[in-house]
Amino acid sequence: MYRLLWRRLPGGTPLRLTITVLLTGAVVAALWYVVFPWLAPRLPMG
Repeated sequence: MYRLLWRRLPGGTPLRLTITVLLTGAVVAALWYVVFPWLAPRLPMG
């Protein structure tokens, strides 16, 4: 799966690595600032 995604990205290795880091950061930020705050009140924790 990751190999398929890597082959679909444009450019050479440095550009692909940059795009991968930026996309990973965007996913982490979306989880941290949108999904987790929405989910926190719904979890049965103290």
